[in-house]
Amino acid sequence: MSAMNLPPSASNGASVSDNARTPVIAYVGMGANLGEAQATLLAAAKEIGSSPGVHQTWMSPMYRSAPVDAGGPDFTNAVLKVETSLTPEALLSRLQEIELAHGRERPYRNAPRSLDLDLLLHGSEQRQTEFLTLPHPRMHERAFVLMPLRDLAPGMVLSQGIIEELLAACSDQLLSRL
Repeated sequence: MSAMNLPPSASNGASVSDNARTPVIAYVGMGANLGEAQATLLAAAKEIGSSPGVHQTWMSPMYRSAPVDAGGPDFTNAVLKVETSLTPEALLSRLQEIELAHGRERPYRNAPRSLDLDLLLHGSEQRQTEFLTLPHPRMHERAFVLMPLRDLAPGMVLSQGIIEELLAACSDQLLSRL
């Protein structure tokens, strides 16, 4: 199964200021291990795609993975490629709004979740703030991010190395394509 292209909404609600910014490609890690996880990821992908300032999205195949550094049921994971004119902070804010709309709670670190949306990359931006670190600081250690990222961007090179080599280093993390 190849990446699923999700069309933008007709007007996309983008403001003039959104369109004035040069679009970039961002990648969003998606995961859920509570409720109807697959349906939740599909709904979240559509909500991101219809957000003002988002021009087009492509979704990787979904994968099942065991929780990393956490308990609870297995996760359903995917990565969403997003063409956007939003700033990293504005996109992160939108992702958090969507998480909340899907019942995301944060009772403790790595708690099971109805929806988890992580901004992995935003063009070539680098950020280290209290609220946002770009690129995502642990994505190179997680097969459930690297495999769907490879599906969307074969041959991508992260600052830590080539995706294939990074995946080999995560070979102990069980992952199955859904």
